Amino acid sequence: MICRKIYQVKLRNSALRQTIFRWFQSPVETPVTPVTSTLCSGKRIQSQVHFLRNYTTPFCSYTKSKASFTLRGCGFSTQAALDIPVGGIIDIPLAQTGEGIAECELIKWFVQEGDQVEEFQPLCEVQSDKATIEITSRYKGKICQILHVPGSIVKVGETLLKIGVDEILDPTETSDASAKMTSLESDFSGTSDISSVPEETKMGGVLSTPAVRNLVKQYGLDINDVPATGKGGRILKEDVINYAMQKGLINGAPACAQQKLSEVSPLIVGGYEDKTLQLRGYQRAMVKSMTLAARIPHFHYIEEINCDALVDLKTSFKNETSDPEIKHTFLPVLIKSLSMALTTHPMLNSRFSEESYEVILKGSHNIGIAMATPNGLVVPNIKNVQSLSILEITKELARLLNCAKINKLSSDDISGGTITLSNIGGIGGKFGSPLVNSPEVAIIAMGRIQRIPHFAEDGNVCPASVMTINIGADHRVLDGATVARFCNDWKKFVEKPDLLLLHTR
Repeated sequence: MICRKIYQVKLRNSALRQTIFRWFQSPVETPVTPVTSTLCSGKRIQSQVHFLRNYTTPFCSYTKSKASFTLRGCGFSTQAALDIPVGGIIDIPLAQTGEGIAECELIKWFVQEGDQVEEFQPLCEVQSDKATIEITSRYKGKICQILHVPGSIVKVGETLLKIGVDEILDPTETSDASAKMTSLESDFSGTSDISSVPEETKMGGVLSTPAVRNLVKQYGLDINDVPATGKGGRILKEDVINYAMQKGLINGAPACAQQKLSEVSPLIVGGYEDKTLQLRGYQRAMVKSMTLAARIPHFHYIEEINCDALVDLKTSFKNETSDPEIKHTFLPVLIKSLSMALTTHPMLNSRFSEESYEVILKGSHNIGIAMATPNGLVVPNIKNVQSLSILEITKELARLLNCAKINKLSSDDISGGTITLSNIGGIGGKFGSPLVNSPEVAIIAMGRIQRIPHFAEDGNVCPASVMTINIGADHRVLDGATVARFCNDWKKFVEKPDLLLLHTR
């Protein structure tokens, strides 16, 4: 009799288990823990349902195959299981964009709150002291919250935004699971007390930035009552201020509302406007580099170079070039001749380490070119000039210039320079007094080429194309004699470009 009772219990438990898992079974075969009468406690069913990828439905009672049981304390929903990202909320921080970079300026967002994003989709664009970088998504999901507005300074490691990450299911598994869920809900609809699923609301309620929502809270307003004038129904900061003024909460726009991030804020004083400019990106980098340069003892060496042969060579290049995209200038020849002079004077192509009192002679001639852009002064460099032809230097210089204009220089374009050229003559001026771009030890400023009367070797006066250069050197590393010898060799290559053929490898 005892054996018969045990056998009956096993049969009853087996029938119950088969009945339940006929509806919850996953297409992937996995071991299943036997279900006993303690299933109704709520804890076991919750863990079992989670194990089966949350393919559940809300119900209070169920009767099938003479197996009757009741669930207590269970509030599961198929709608929640399908709509809520299983992966949860993921914080997307600002990653390290380069060596020594501690913060970046947020330029613009490519996404908005509520948008669906794919893996490797661009999220935003940031600018460091060295380059402009696009931050891409590592996850597929939904934008839950954007924490910064364009113009904000974001520290490395600080959260940029939050993404609700979806669980990545196998396509066949997803389709099978959806079909089973539909069948499961239809079977339970007639016999179960199904709780209503709340309709999903739009995240954030309205389109607005975190700064605007914070301003709404400060004035104690309901953001849904604020009239929106922005694109796509977005509420702007001005909308909140105007609405608060209509409500009588403020008599005039406060100073904090008048100032927009990364824009000029006028302060009217006596009929004139004082303008406050916030330094960003390359301008902040210039502040740091020039502050370091002020600590360096400079030595300046000024010389004049006859550029008659250089002018003739440029004219010859123009006549022989059929490609309209290639624009020949004096600068590529000056860069190549400079590299030739650096070969015999490596001290000017070096870096100085203050901590160890060491001078590092750089093997590559990575010559930086100072460029004035709408975003400030930037110094990209042409890598390995000693191995490039004049035509290759011309093409690389054009690429760097185009990237600088549209603010698309990479960190590799800006880093690694060994010596800098500043072509101030392209804008105007006879010469300038440049400051060393630390940790480099030399910089050269070139004035404009002028047509002036010049005494020839025979004593006759004739016109000549003359350019004045000013070499700024770190006097801790370079002495006057070293700079003078280097300048004499460079001058020789510029005044007689045919000598470049003798030394070209």
